[in-house]
Amino acid sequence: MKREIITTADGSTSIHIPEWDEQYHSKHGAIQEAQHVFLKMGLHHFSTLHSPSEIAIMEIGFGTGLNAFLTLLDATTQDQIIKYTGIEAYPVQIDTIRQMNYAKMLDKVSEQDKFTKLHETPWEESTYITESFELHKRKQFFDQIDDQNSFDLIYFDAFGSRVQPELWETAIFRRMYAALKPSGVLVTYAAKGSARRAMQEVGFATERLPGPPGKREMLRATKS
Repeated sequence: MKREIITTADGSTSIHIPEWDEQYHSKHGAIQEAQHVFLKMGLHHFSTLHSPSEIAIMEIGFGTGLNAFLTLLDATTQDQIIKYTGIEAYPVQIDTIRQMNYAKMLDKVSEQDKFTKLHETPWEESTYITESFELHKRKQFFDQIDDQNSFDLIYFDAFGSRVQPELWETAIFRRMYAALKPSGVLVTYAAKGSARRAMQEVGFATERLPGPPGKREMLRATKS
């Protein structure tokens, strides 16, 4: 499908798919959304609760690598190791990635090489991008995930239910539940009632939380 570069409301770039009228990130601000949903409500929440020295994260929808990049930058300021697994069925081409302006918008131009390295490292291999951030990218459909008790945190950043409803149903969240360790956490930008009910059906305790700019609510789910 055709992909177009767009600039979101906070000045950061994203990718638009005209055929679906869908973006990889919120048009109200790609960086703002990622920082709020995945770092503040996910990573920082989990770290505050458990004070782990190491956190295993799985991202559903590696996409532009924005969530991974923000997590990498955050790891450099914390006394913990991040083991990051990015799942993506359709990797974004590197010429498109080079048009993303995240390092500039974050005033981290000196870290641009690390953002690029996130995408240039081989798939299906583990690579330390920094001393505190290990990346393993898997080219895989989400309904093929069969990890068991492997992750502390899941960034669920799939395309919305309007265009891919099958990614927000019970079968997928059952796989997410199985992949998490006990007390593991899943965060997503979505707040739709059907997604929340699907999470609850497989055993998650769910919370509705304030959403990022342009969105009233989001969801956080915890494995009991």
